[in-house]
Amino acid sequence: MKLATIRTLEGRTRAVRVDDDHLVDLGAADLGEFLATSGWEERAAAATGHVAEVRGAAYAPVVPRPGKVVCVGLNYRNHILEMGRDLPEYPTLFSKYADTLVGANDDIVKPPETDEFDWECELAVVIGAPVRRARGVEAERAIAGFAVLNDITCRDWQFRTREWLQGKNWEATTPLGPYLVTPDELPGGVRPTLEVSTRIDGETVQKDTTGDLLFDPVALVEYVSTMITLRPGDVIATGTPGGVGHARKPARYLSAGQVVTTEIAGLGRCENTVVDDLTAAEVSS
Repeated sequence: MKLATIRTLEGRTRAVRVDDDHLVDLGAADLGEFLATSGWEERAAAATGHVAEVRGAAYAPVVPRPGKVVCVGLNYRNHILEMGRDLPEYPTLFSKYADTLVGANDDIVKPPETDEFDWECELAVVIGAPVRRARGVEAERAIAGFAVLNDITCRDWQFRTREWLQGKNWEATTPLGPYLVTPDELPGGVRPTLEVSTRIDGETVQKDTTGDLLFDPVALVEYVSTMITLRPGDVIATGTPGGVGHARKPARYLSAGQVVTTEIAGLGRCENTVVDDLTAAEVSS
């Protein structure tokens, strides 16, 4: 199944199932709320309320207000090598806040405080059941599905210190969508092998497969849930492959007006235009 959160004409959001050419209402305000209900898989499959055509749907972030967005750095072998690092023994983790998230076709807001605005296409894991210290089958069953995430990064802020938080948490910079795809629809299931790509104004700048992940989705659920309870709607961003702008020689970064397309086979794509932060311009004036 494909499940999503859409924006309505009344300015609200609704959780929906995405069928071939139409959307089916799931009876919840958003997908995070829906995943927190008992038996959500059966209810999603049985839903029949047609609400709109797929064409022209306005997608909100798959989970608009996740309790946690846990991100993994340096998790593709080729990206680790291009950044000149050794393969890590444990996942490198950092957090994002919900205010960073935007929908699959929303604008990405470039802050004036950065000159090094970079792209990172990532496989996002969405949690569908509460788990703590999950292992094996329990960790597998906690995965509701997968989506596309673009971990846009302000590199000049990221590397101000040894901790990355300040480079990763700028408001309205992180597309998440367009929908969640359940593991049963994907080759490899909860350990999917899918092509990952990024295009800037049509030019391919990243291309790899999730088969190159050092720590796969199940291993990440096991690792993160050791520390803290993962709850329905939480998101784990699994890291990006090689081809980021910062690692290029010369380095290359995003500017206003460019269109960034992040796509994962079977999961759809996020297509977003980079715009300058007009709010900051208004404040400074």
